[in-house]
Amino acid sequence: MTQDALAPRFDSLQRSALMVGAIGLVLCLVGLVASSEQFFQAYLYAYLFWLGLTLGSLFMLMLQHLTGGSWGAMIQRPLEAAVTLMPLLALLFVPLLFGLTTLYPWTDPAFLARYVLVEAKTAYLNIPFFVARAVVYFAVWIGLAMLFVNLSRRQDFLGDQGFSLRMRNAGAAGLILLLLSVTFATFDWGMSLEPKWFSGIYGLLFMSGQAISSMALVIAVVVLLAHVKPLSAMVNKKRLQDLGNLLLVFVMFWAYVNVSQLIIIWSGNLVETNPWYVLRLNEAWAPLALFLVVFHFAIPFVILFSRWVKSQGRALLWIAAWLIVMRLFDLFWVIVPAFGREGFQLHWLDLAAITGLGGLWLAGYINRLKRHPLLPLNDPRVLKAVEHG
Repeated sequence: MTQDALAPRFDSLQRSALMVGAIGLVLCLVGLVASSEQFFQAYLYAYLFWLGLTLGSLFMLMLQHLTGGSWGAMIQRPLEAAVTLMPLLALLFVPLLFGLTTLYPWTDPAFLARYVLVEAKTAYLNIPFFVARAVVYFAVWIGLAMLFVNLSRRQDFLGDQGFSLRMRNAGAAGLILLLLSVTFATFDWGMSLEPKWFSGIYGLLFMSGQAISSMALVIAVVVLLAHVKPLSAMVNKKRLQDLGNLLLVFVMFWAYVNVSQLIIIWSGNLVETNPWYVLRLNEAWAPLALFLVVFHFAIPFVILFSRWVKSQGRALLWIAAWLIVMRLFDLFWVIVPAFGREGFQLHWLDLAAITGLGGLWLAGYINRLKRHPLLPLNDPRVLKAVEHG
């Protein structure tokens, strides 16, 4: 089957995603009228998930250029389709600016008066500087996305393989910029929900999860389109194993980062840091924490150790889809306890926000994916792989 033959199916999926997104956003507007506090909490949770999927794709895009393996050429176009949505994510961030005083305690003078430690941070934690930093983050992310996508398009049309070297060289500096900006963004949008608490590893918690979700996404796309030319020329058991191995690495790194932070903070026994875990490991939230240990790490870890699973497209697709769902649970455990909920209480607005933003994201993703060949043109990795069968 050719990519052109899939056009009607792509169009149908795009319309369905837009419809689901529209319904979700209408429900969000109803929720905003009913309870603005609940709306902003749900919106932030959903926004961080879909933003994380995009940022993780940007990380993977630069990583595959930097490493230069043929597996990277196979997933380059699905990654490019995701990172081109960064301007949309910047636009979707705007509603959160109207909820800063609802979400973040450091915007409340009474809270600052009670907590001297937080008051000492107001040179950093203040609304004008918060907004200015957000502008810088999105400028960096959109700039990086445009740089790599434009270089890729120029290689397509001009046929100059030297663009591959330029993208590889830009990947190193781009990764440094991305890691720094994502770290500070997670401090701002996640950690400052509980401004009395701090952790230097907090940014890695998000970045490891973003890598898992983006890797799972491209695995799903590659497997579902493995029969479509020209992608079918690249997909084989060896390259599927490469993708499965990367997914396993990110799952292990996620577990390592979480355990490291727990050991460091718990052993330190500091009143400024321990409450974050005391809250999330109490009787109300401990079942969800145990659920994540088993279903986000232990079971995927064991399954992904199997070479057979990683070489079978359908089996790899199921584990990738499962890990995307687990990312929703993990982000819920990290973010939502800060809002004062007693345990895993899923509000209907949480689902509305996830589906509303997700519908828009998926519609945009499909629109970008269908516009360009599924493999980069004139890429030496593709040419070499086809030459050697």
